[in-house]
Amino acid sequence: MNRRALRTAAPALALMAALASGGAVAGGAAALAQRLTIVDTHIDAPSRLQQRWADLGLPAPDREFDHPRARAGGLDVAFMSIYTSAAQDMSAQARQSAHAQIDAVEALVARHPDRFALLHSPQRVQAQLGQGRVLLAMGMENAAPLEGDPDAIAGFFARGVRALILAHGANNAFADSSYEAAPRWNGLSPAGARAIAEMNRLGMMIDVSHLSDDATRQAIAQSRAPVIAGHSAFRALTPGFARNLDDDLARAIAAQGGVVQIPFGTGFIEPRAAADLAALYRARNAFNARAAELAAAGAPPEDRAAFEARWRAEHPRVTGTLDALLDQIDHGVRLLGAAHVGIGSDFDGVGGYLPAALSDVSTYPVVIAGLQQRGYGEQEIAGIMGGNLLRVWAEVEAVAEMQP
Repeated sequence: MNRRALRTAAPALALMAALASGGAVAGGAAALAQRLTIVDTHIDAPSRLQQRWADLGLPAPDREFDHPRARAGGLDVAFMSIYTSAAQDMSAQARQSAHAQIDAVEALVARHPDRFALLHSPQRVQAQLGQGRVLLAMGMENAAPLEGDPDAIAGFFARGVRALILAHGANNAFADSSYEAAPRWNGLSPAGARAIAEMNRLGMMIDVSHLSDDATRQAIAQSRAPVIAGHSAFRALTPGFARNLDDDLARAIAAQGGVVQIPFGTGFIEPRAAADLAALYRARNAFNARAAELAAAGAPPEDRAAFEARWRAEHPRVTGTLDALLDQIDHGVRLLGAAHVGIGSDFDGVGGYLPAALSDVSTYPVVIAGLQQRGYGEQEIAGIMGGNLLRVWAEVEAVAEMQP
């Protein structure tokens, strides 16, 4: 598609930077971003708020998500990731951490009811949008806060959680992780299978990101509703990176009506960065195992911050590109059809390891412009940028309503 002159409405600073660095926003991409319903299924603001509070209703330059930039980028629905680590699981701190993160999301809404609102159903999107609000849905990344009990899902559903990833960086009580070399359950545990049924009953989306291939395959097979991969790219473009989906699993998600939400993080879309990310999680899991041994022996713990700093120093940042993200989207559309592809950026969750043109939530128009330049029409773009996810969420709710 030929490039056209930029027709912009109050472009964000990050978008201006993209233009200055040689990017182009064609075909009224900034205006289209304001007109579409943009849904991002993975933003890690809550865990960062727990580490250090920032009022995200105001400009927060040390974060990748805040209200001014979200609205400048056209973001309408932001899934706040309630993330807990394997280390928190091992130390029994995950449940309290999850509740504290949900508290933080609720606090943002209470401080700025004119700027944020909690979103519990896709049926409420149009009613709650307007007057500059960003709607905050919540997804739980790692089932560690359930403390092994699938019945605890209902309590988090009552607090607003509408999507759940059973495992993260390590095998746990529910499922095997894609980052582990050796499986614990060869897929889902009995508790994991019960969790799938409970999510179907409640109308909570099953997110297979981070799961092993076997766990993903079993989750798809056991679910009565479509599943999502809330922030997963395609392994075909990052060979050997088990964290991303292989084509057969992606087809299985689409065949059931689900959607693959592609992240922006360099570690998911650039092959060398993906190899580094997989190695990092192997090293973290080894660190956690040593930490458990030291604790059992009553010995002083290793310095976790020093370990992370050494790792970063020994593995220089890999530069990501907008084209790498667009290549992932193209692959998904060719493989699955445009109705089964979306976005789950992982803003605030990848330590700044992002393509320069996609530095924060003001930059969704850059993605739209890239899709326009690759020949996508407005209907396809509307689906990829949010419509596909809202359709799946509604189908998940419909399945719950049909259950006895």
